[in-house]
This record gives sequence, structure tokens and C-alpha cells, in this order.
Amino acid sequence: MAFTADLLLAFALFAFVTSITPGPNNTMLLASGVNFGFNRTVPHILGVSCGFFVLVAAVGLGLGALFRSYPLLYGVLRYAGAAYLMYLAWKIATSGPMSDEAVSEARPLGFWGAAAFQWVNPKAWVMAVGAISTYTPLESYFTNVWIIATVFALINMPTICIWVGCGSLLRNVLSDPRWLRLFNSAMALLLVVSLYPLLFE
Repeated sequence: MAFTADLLLAFALFAFVTSITPGPNNTMLLASGVNFGFNRTVPHILGVSCGFFVLVAAVGLGLGALFRSYPLLYGVLRYAGAAYLMYLAWKIATSGPMSDEAVSEARPLGFWGAAAFQWVNPKAWVMAVGAISTYTPLESYFTNVWIIATVFALINMPTICIWVGCGSLLRNVLSDPRWLRLFNSAMALLLVVSLYPLLFE
């Protein structure tokens, strides 16, 4: 089977829906938009899209087969990801009020941190494996893997920007430290809840 316009359209819809729906990345980006604003979150956005591009390409080029051959390696990665996600949830929940001094000293997640996070993000793995296994034609397979990874990244970037934009719009509402603490606690809880499929599947 070769790539057709219908298949590419179906994949684009899959990429849009999976990119815009809640998950660890979007929860963290929303929180970053609230705490740091849009401009300071741009490296985080770029790291998510570039890191996810590399992840999808790696799964398509054989990493998925490696994990099937060595399930212990995959299990280690899963639980390392869960531990890191718990750490991030704690960091979000305990972040301080949005004073000028706190904002100037605090640092959002950077490009490399966001890119590396894709490798321990459960939802990113589900999206990558789903894209490769469902939408990548076998004819000219390796070329199609790069097409899938590129289209996914191009769709992913503007959709995750929506979450950052929403967070930025909430900055004024959450200028009250009490509301900000409540918001950050809720975001941390959502990150923990996102681990449910990983730990109890």
C-alpha cells in the first residue's frame, strides 16, 4: 500500500486529536503558560515538537522492534518515566507565587529537557506507536516514516501552542497566590492521574 490523500488526511486527523487532547505535555505547557507566559515557554514548545519528531522516527526505524525483543528494557523506561513524571508533578505543586522576583528567578523547562521528556512520556509513546503501526504504508517504508514524523511534528506544534496560550490568558486571573497554588496543585494532580494507564494497564 502507498500513501494516498485519504490515508494522509486520516493520519492528520489522528495527529490533531492526539496532540490537542490532555496529557502530560499539554498539562505541563498549560502550567508553564500560567507561571512563565508564552514567550518564556517557547523553548519548551520547540523541545516537545522536536523531541516527539525524533521519537516517532526512532519507533518507525526499529526502536519498537527492539522493545518487543527486550521487554525488560521497555519496562525500565516506563517506570523511569513514571518516576520523572512524579518529580515534575511535585515541582509544579510546590512552585511559589507569581511575584516579580519569583518569576525572574524561576526557570521554565528548556528545549533539551522537553525533548528528553518525550522518551519517558507514556502518551507520546502511545501516539508514536499508533502512528507508525496504523498509518505508515509498507511501500517505501523508510521514506514514509520520515513523512509521518514530519507531519506529526508540524501538526503537534500549533496544537500545543493553544495550551500555552490558554495558560498565558489565565495569568491575570491567577495573579492571586491562593488561586495560583490551587491551579498548580490541580495540574500536578492531572499529571499523576495521567500515569494510571501506564501503571495499571
